[in-house]
Amino acid sequence: MTVDGGYADFFGPQVPRTDDGGQTATFALASAAYRDNPVEEIKKADNEWHQTTVNPGRSWATIFRPNLGEAFSRAVADRMLGSGRKPLIQSFGAEPQVVVEHCLAANGIRKARDNKLTMISVVCGLLFLPGTLVWLLGFQIRTTVAKAENKQAGALGTAVLVAIAALAVLFLVKMPFSGFWAWYARAAVLMPVVGWFWAKRICESTARDLRERWDGLLSGSGVGAKVPEAVPSNPGETAAEQLRQSLAKLGAEQQSNSVFYAGPKGILGMGTRWGSWQLAENLVPADPTREIHPFRSWDVVKAVHDQLRMLERGPLNTGGFTKPSIRHWIVTPIGENAKAVSRPEGTDVEAYQVKSHAIQDICNKQQFGAGDRHYLGVQWTLWDGQLVITMLITVTVLHETLRIEVTGHALGPVNSLFTTKPEAPSKEVAKSFKPWETRKVMLPLVTANEVVRLAVRAPLTWYPPLLNWLGGTIALPEPFGLRHAWADQPWRHRFMADDALRAAAPVLRVVHSAAIRVLEENGVDTEKFGTRSAFLSTAVQDPTPGKADLYNA
Repeated sequence: MTVDGGYADFFGPQVPRTDDGGQTATFALASAAYRDNPVEEIKKADNEWHQTTVNPGRSWATIFRPNLGEAFSRAVADRMLGSGRKPLIQSFGAEPQVVVEHCLAANGIRKARDNKLTMISVVCGLLFLPGTLVWLLGFQIRTTVAKAENKQAGALGTAVLVAIAALAVLFLVKMPFSGFWAWYARAAVLMPVVGWFWAKRICESTARDLRERWDGLLSGSGVGAKVPEAVPSNPGETAAEQLRQSLAKLGAEQQSNSVFYAGPKGILGMGTRWGSWQLAENLVPADPTREIHPFRSWDVVKAVHDQLRMLERGPLNTGGFTKPSIRHWIVTPIGENAKAVSRPEGTDVEAYQVKSHAIQDICNKQQFGAGDRHYLGVQWTLWDGQLVITMLITVTVLHETLRIEVTGHALGPVNSLFTTKPEAPSKEVAKSFKPWETRKVMLPLVTANEVVRLAVRAPLTWYPPLLNWLGGTIALPEPFGLRHAWADQPWRHRFMADDALRAAAPVLRVVHSAAIRVLEENGVDTEKFGTRSAFLSTAVQDPTPGKADLYNA
């Protein structure tokens, strides 16, 4: 796939199949675009290294505050498709393009709703502004007071709204003036109420649609994201073509072989390093009368690469490894608290991919001092994308010492916030004649305050900066990548932890076996390498994951 290629590269939104065994994490993240929870709940998904910031907006304009789905879908779409955006971190175990398409689809559904609400706001609100302002004042007072923990304050807020309604009825019955203004005053009292009922029907219909998509994604029904604006129907549609290219660019960056090491945070996107095993011995000729046949680090890496392809095969028919992804990675070091990354550029990079000859040069030459480093990675995406296991291998030769290092990285499941299904609003109340027992009472899907909030926000959606300034936004954790930003540790899940720990020993032994074979072919005495390898084979069976990136062992 090329960034600026023709329509054959990318044409329209790509909907993943539900039977490909790796979409749980993708759909869980995508479901956030359709949620109607309070925006503050996104903080529940923060992990040790990445925190989302909720910007509350103006304190006196809480009626403009977005919910979780509105803020999430807008923030993700802007961050991942915006012009001049900063580089992204790959989302291993998920498809960011699918998540972005669902964010665009959710924005489209809300835009259609807001267009209708804007019309209602103009006809029933703006034309009768005096009455609208009085009603809004009452709702704002009720909302503000109701947030207080004191129950008496909440009752007072409801009483204020009832008082305004009573005054409105009294105003209609005993009009202080006559003529045109009398009829206008009556309409100013009634039309906002009529508009509210009209808007409520539209809001409920849209809420049901959004919740069905939310539930469908988490139930595995394969809800597709409809983004017609991403499919240009003619060459003159520049906006659609730009969106199509942005999605194609996102897909290309996801396939990049360049990653970033951020100190204790580990390799961004792959998770922290939980284990490290190093084999380092002198290169001594097997025959003292002959010199070692010259070879390079790449020769050892190439042999290891070929041998790793055999991991899914075994002497017994007992299941075993699934087919892994084996790739050469270029790792760039960044600061622990860096807020942005910069991908390699130049003639050695094409469509975010470092070319093969450049990878070999880095592997053979950049082993000491500043610069990028080469790692050979074997990666498994398990548990439908909820667990990503990565084993990285690097080979270095300094003076007469050959060092082969194998490190284990694990990225856990997405936070449970993204896997919770929608529940119908309800509350427990005491029974009338049996107060010691309770019963569940179903509440409206869309409350009165929610209808007012949506109707007031709708006219401002045409200019998002003003709406964001009033209601607030969420700031995504940087450097941003969808998958690692909200990932939990896998060690709380027994079977996931077992899978990560069990993968280390076979990979380590395959790496050592392939490396020792290359050494033997080039006339190196491998006795010490074999002894050291046996020792590491024992050490790798330690059942406890550590924090290798903290160097506190």
